[in-house]
Amino acid sequence: MAAGPMTSPVRYDPLDEATLADPYPQLAALRGKTPVAWHEVMECWLITRYADCLRVLRDHETFARDPRRLGVQVPDAHLSVQVLDPPQQAAVRSLFMTALHAQNLDALQNSVGQAIRERLQQSAAQPVVEAMRELAQPVALTAIADLLGVTPPPLAEWAQISDTIMRSMDAGLDPELIEPGRRARAQLSDLVDSWFTITGRPSGLLGHVRAHTADAGPEQAAYVRHTARVMFQGGYSTLTAALGNLLHTLAHHREIWPVLRERRDLVRTAVDELVRFDGPVQGTTRLATGDVTFGDVRVRRGEKVTVLFTAANRDPDAFASPDRLVLDRTPNRHLGYGWGTHACLGTVMAQRVLAVLVDALLDTQLWPCPAGDAPRRRTATMRTFAQLPLCFQP
Repeated sequence: MAAGPMTSPVRYDPLDEATLADPYPQLAALRGKTPVAWHEVMECWLITRYADCLRVLRDHETFARDPRRLGVQVPDAHLSVQVLDPPQQAAVRSLFMTALHAQNLDALQNSVGQAIRERLQQSAAQPVVEAMRELAQPVALTAIADLLGVTPPPLAEWAQISDTIMRSMDAGLDPELIEPGRRARAQLSDLVDSWFTITGRPSGLLGHVRAHTADAGPEQAAYVRHTARVMFQGGYSTLTAALGNLLHTLAHHREIWPVLRERRDLVRTAVDELVRFDGPVQGTTRLATGDVTFGDVRVRRGEKVTVLFTAANRDPDAFASPDRLVLDRTPNRHLGYGWGTHACLGTVMAQRVLAVLVDALLDTQLWPCPAGDAPRRRTATMRTFAQLPLCFQP
């Protein structure tokens, strides 16, 4: 039994340029040599095997998302459905999931599809398109704003706020990100607060939520607002990243094009596979509520464990030929959006938007092709592009 944290012999720096470009070889080496590895800089255990990741995500008693269960103070503004653990989380999560299922997702999907087709036609008229700015960001903002039933903020302004918040999630690696992140979260809070104070009959998901929390107590009302904030920011950033990753993969795997053109029935399973292959969310962290073992490694109470979705999604024990795109892979229980009660609330809508994008590419007979260097954003939490130059060709 290991007596304490032992550093992995495999160097893993999530912010290294080579790792940002392609983390999968390093993650495979880590999974093979030290599947539960102590990372000194991040001060946490890295969990890389699919089965171990799923164990952490399922076992809320042993692995806490809410730091208060270990006596750690958490600012009230951070307490949302993504921080609360079951059973405290249940009421707020149920409220938002019920509101989600009450929406006309088909109509929302059609609206987003029209916006995607218009942008693809505009893109086809240009020799090179910066696809994150011209396609992924505006489509993601339109989709999440329409789902919530709110007027979207100006894209350029919002993209800067969202990026600052996303970067601040890596404050454990760079403390200088803390204060800019705090200011950006305050701006987001002001925006969300304005949605809860508008007069008239609100629409969309937030309209449903407001109608069913009119008499909620102050604590519950705070959880609801904070969850709306997380859903807007998390939904936008995750969908933006997923759209960019999908376009990049399609651009570098042109063999997909004739297969999907002949087998349109594969689009839904193909989208699942594309998310598994290069998903948007790299991982999440829990706190051990007591001593626990993974094989011969002991994790002690209070230590952090970081579940690496990107590693789990390429685990050969869970996915045959994990480094290949298998468009008809079923079942495909990937962790691209997380898993369980803390998974992204907008996963259903995100999958619809990605499928609409692929359908639109097939309908317009436009296919993305690489058109220059595509640097990744320097962030360990979200796997996304800073720039993605593409051209769209028939």
